[in-house]
Amino acid sequence: MTVRHLVSIEDVTAEWFMDLYETCKDMIHYPDRYTDACHGKVMASLFFEPSTRTNFSFQTAIMRLGGSVFGFSNPSATAVAKGESLADTIRMVSAYGDAVVMRSPQEGAAAAGALYSEVPLMNAGDGGHMHPTQTLTDLTTISQKRGYVGDLNVGLCGDLKNGRTVHSLAIALANFPNIQFTFIAPREMAMPGYVLTALKEKGVRYHEVTNLDSTIPQLDVLYMTRIQKERFTDPLEYERNKGLYILTRRKLDRARKDLLIMHPLPRVDEISPDVDEDPRAVYFEQARYGMFIRMALLHRLCHAPREATKPAYDPAPRLCQNDRCVTMTEGWYLPNKTRTLAGEMVCAYCDKKIPDIMPENVSV
Repeated sequence: MTVRHLVSIEDVTAEWFMDLYETCKDMIHYPDRYTDACHGKVMASLFFEPSTRTNFSFQTAIMRLGGSVFGFSNPSATAVAKGESLADTIRMVSAYGDAVVMRSPQEGAAAAGALYSEVPLMNAGDGGHMHPTQTLTDLTTISQKRGYVGDLNVGLCGDLKNGRTVHSLAIALANFPNIQFTFIAPREMAMPGYVLTALKEKGVRYHEVTNLDSTIPQLDVLYMTRIQKERFTDPLEYERNKGLYILTRRKLDRARKDLLIMHPLPRVDEISPDVDEDPRAVYFEQARYGMFIRMALLHRLCHAPREATKPAYDPAPRLCQNDRCVTMTEGWYLPNKTRTLAGEMVCAYCDKKIPDIMPENVSV
């Protein structure tokens, strides 16, 4: 399998990950072998949304490989603030670099950007949709700590509605043997339908609960996430849900001795500091593994040949009605793209269902 752009975790298979992981393991044990692996290669880093770990991880990864980086973490200081389209920004930076890393608050932005990039583009998070390189980090952590990925009861806890990391992780783990999920969230923050549909299509078992404490004893992996204030359009909804799930050392008394406690970070209050010293807490190691798997990814993609792109302009009315989708702001030039998921038509950028009944000013 060949991967040119890493836009969605659906772009990869279990076999592709395991092959990449073999390179990653070699880098962990013999980093000096790779100090010039990307010598002369340049990575463009476009962060339209704040980031610490992912941004630093990618920058460190390319530098450890002997490459260099340019880009921004504050779009207000770029031509984007003047109204430049995403397509033109991507065309420009892909002309300069050998790979593009992009984070955006808009769902589907990476899929849109990849249409206009002459070099490989990696999705570093697109709104509440996907975060595939975090998932590679998570799979690497599980592999390092357990020896393989499989035979797991995985608990995903917190803001499952807006948590791009858990969306990607659930879809990726569905490709591995004997995986089942416990989704722990309030009903208004439950896992989105497109993720559940993807799991059903693959015959993966899951159940949804609202209580963390009673669930912990059955889990092999507990993946905590924060309640994401920046994703809420209603401040009152955030206030109702913040602080619902807080993992403490006392709550771990009934947990399995080999439980893995993971978190994509940053944390707010969902994991108490007294958990940090528990040997089952691996979230800081997880961050370090993220650097190595991104090194392996860059090593593979930075050497891909440049390919000219020229997507067809599509003036047709927008079909997607998700107000967080990239088509809401960039739709005046983006090609209309849909796909079928479990018999339903969804937006190919953000994966949200296309409404059966369209607004009066839109015709299909």
